[in-house]
Amino acid sequence: MTGRLGIDDVRPQLLDGNPAKAVVGEIVPVSAVVWREGHDAIAATLNVQGPEDSAIAAEPIQIPMRPTPHNQDQSNAFFVPDVPGTWTFRVDAWSDPMATWRHAVTTKIEAGQSPEELYNDLEHGAQLFEAAALELPKAERITLLDVASVLRRGGDLRARIAPALSAPVLQLLELNPLRELLTRGENLQVAVERREALVNSWYELFPRSTGGWDNNGTPVHGTFATTAAALDRVAKMGFDTVYFPPIHPIGEVNRKGRNNTLTPEPHDVGSPWAIGSKDGGHDAFHPDLGTEEDFKALVARARELNLEIALDLALQAAPDHPWAVEHQDFFTVLADGTIAYAENPPKKYQDIYPLNFDNSPEKIYKEIYRVVKFWIDLGVTTFRVDNPHTKPANFWQWLIAEVHKTNPEVIFLAEAFTRPARLYGLAKIGFSQCYSYFTWKVSKEELIEFGTEISRMADVARPNLFVNTPDILHESLQHGGRAMFAIRATLAATMSPLWGVYSGYELFEHQAVKPGSEEYLDSEKYELRPRDFEGALRRGDSLEDYIGLLNKIRRANPALQQLRNLHFHDTDNDQILAYSKVDALTGNTVLVVVNLDPRSAREATVNLDMAALGLDKGAQFEVRDAITGARYVWSDSNFVRLEPLRDVAHIFVLPELPAARREPVAWRTIEEYRA
Repeated sequence: MTGRLGIDDVRPQLLDGNPAKAVVGEIVPVSAVVWREGHDAIAATLNVQGPEDSAIAAEPIQIPMRPTPHNQDQSNAFFVPDVPGTWTFRVDAWSDPMATWRHAVTTKIEAGQSPEELYNDLEHGAQLFEAAALELPKAERITLLDVASVLRRGGDLRARIAPALSAPVLQLLELNPLRELLTRGENLQVAVERREALVNSWYELFPRSTGGWDNNGTPVHGTFATTAAALDRVAKMGFDTVYFPPIHPIGEVNRKGRNNTLTPEPHDVGSPWAIGSKDGGHDAFHPDLGTEEDFKALVARARELNLEIALDLALQAAPDHPWAVEHQDFFTVLADGTIAYAENPPKKYQDIYPLNFDNSPEKIYKEIYRVVKFWIDLGVTTFRVDNPHTKPANFWQWLIAEVHKTNPEVIFLAEAFTRPARLYGLAKIGFSQCYSYFTWKVSKEELIEFGTEISRMADVARPNLFVNTPDILHESLQHGGRAMFAIRATLAATMSPLWGVYSGYELFEHQAVKPGSEEYLDSEKYELRPRDFEGALRRGDSLEDYIGLLNKIRRANPALQQLRNLHFHDTDNDQILAYSKVDALTGNTVLVVVNLDPRSAREATVNLDMAALGLDKGAQFEVRDAITGARYVWSDSNFVRLEPLRDVAHIFVLPELPAARREPVAWRTIEEYRA
């Protein structure tokens, strides 16, 4: 936008008109290019207004914006939302006569000009201070009037301008600037959700696998009661959300057997994603799990443990789902009269019918909204949505907006392993979180590229870095040994404020169904899979304690609760990755150094970008390893050695940055984000 003064490239701003994303307590950086003709000083102000229940709902607050180092045309500030809702911000540009005057008069004095030559400059300065004083309360007005009076006195030039350049006066003017040629920018919006939409640790488990074994060693089908008992271990590891795959009745027609076979045995339990049978559909409970009252008790127990329950929202049906009987218009009916089952070549899902949203959209929309509200009324506040990129985007936009009218607290996670346009498109239309391609990013180069992108796209999407899923056992985990599990957990837990673990990861489960496959052998998708977590922990065959430590470190360090602030540092070894995060509010700084090689000790020199840490070149400072408690003195260049059998990473906590050092670090982050 160009008015009397230029205001361009305001961020955050999405080109399609959707609001940018943020959560309560998140640092939201705002930047803009402001410019004008000539050499007079220009300044900018960030105006921010919150929704009705915000502390700044009545009228906007004004935040001075500051230029980025090495780019005086780019102004920056940040705000921190205190409540969910729609926030509005605007960047205003204005001519800064005080800054113009200060620059001119100090330059002329340094050049040796006499008081006579500077008469007009001094008188102009006095008039500016008098004008600025008129905008202030009486008590503060006197301070600026005194400055004007001193400027008009005789005597030493430097003594006459000294009060005008004093820190108290400059601070007073920063808070109450004299503005000319005020040019107002465009009002922009930020959609703010509750903090858990960004800062959250997920743990996935199958309730049906929590029943243990009978006396013969045969797995017993779990219930909501046995699931409630299993939550203590999840809470002890420090997770925030426990996610259940579908808990509905499972179809019997075309049921899959163990390892996805088409010839099930009578005792095979089938895939929970084949939803629906004679016992009901998406609003029913699997009869072996329990009743609605049992589920309510499970939700209550989760709340006691400060856990939220996330349910799977899989919009598909088994051939014997009530929908397939009563609403064939929900599906695609083939020429021979049969309903088309799902395919993702070469995979075939004979036990699943996908919905056809173009057949009866009004009826389908209404039915799915009813189902979602059913679960919300039972206390569910988070949904992991299965394959949302295979359903129309306008449906999701409608559904999420409709749900948020009455339940703005509900979080929707998109399980969208798809191309960027679809992934980011779903995020823009309302999804709070999304899966990502983290699982497949294993090399140093890939991780830097990935980390840079998720930080840069934080206004659009919030990636949840799952280390594994029931569908994804990456090759690195199949062959990397136990150290690789610790490496991947460390990366996921520190690169993003959102990360997730699928049950069995802590037991180093790594066997694929066949070479080249990412499917688990004896996949839990098709059979009961109870696990002896306590025994493994006693034997030292568990990653539970380390996972718990990672979650503890995340909670203790605000820097790890931000997404936009990821900065990579140089190392001279392709197997050593180093990155940092700084929280501009608290000054908390975390530096992570990871050995990506699970089999060999690796050494490297870590060359720190000191400016990105808010430190001066050559400065020495103490770092504390949050994993081991060890302390070291570091500087610009530092030697590290990491042995996978002993330690796969350092998570260093640096001394807290003083307030004066925090903002320049934030501005550097913005500059990188813009790039």
